[in-house]
Amino acid sequence: MSAHVTALCQSGFFQLRQLRPFTRSLTTEAVKTLVQALISCRLDYCNSLLYGVTDNVIRRVQSLQNAAAHLINGARCREHITPVLCQLHWLPVRRQVEFKLACLVRQALSGQMPIYLADDIHLVFDRRRSLRSSSNNICLVPRTHNSFGDKLWHCRPTRTVCRAAYGHFT
Repeated sequence: MSAHVTALCQSGFFQLRQLRPFTRSLTTEAVKTLVQALISCRLDYCNSLLYGVTDNVIRRVQSLQNAAAHLINGARCREHITPVLCQLHWLPVRRQVEFKLACLVRQALSGQMPIYLADDIHLVFDRRRSLRSSSNNICLVPRTHNSFGDKLWHCRPTRTVCRAAYGHFT
């Protein structure tokens, strides 16, 4: 995962350096469109794989997003980034990952995804027994048959659960 993030950050910062000289001659909307096409789409592509990674990895990807926001807004590097992200309506990277996973789970549970993807997601209350947790909208994490699959799902070989934002994202 670290190699993927390193390649992502290298290519993203390279493209930001290529765009910087042209930002003064372009409108803000044009710069925003270019950054969206070159940087944000790379941040969104397969970002659900970043779920459960260390803060150091997320921090590196977040620095790329912050640099892109500074380029669009024309803000200095020392200025606080949160108002800039709010102005652009961008979520921080960790929240983007959580939101994307919540959307994928909701689509799978509502039948809007292909069956081969939705088969792995089951709510606890779908089970044949009555549980106290059946009203919490908790999904079961599928068990795997090898250690590579367990690392992929970030779970132990025992049955674990993950919280799913079924109705809304908080």
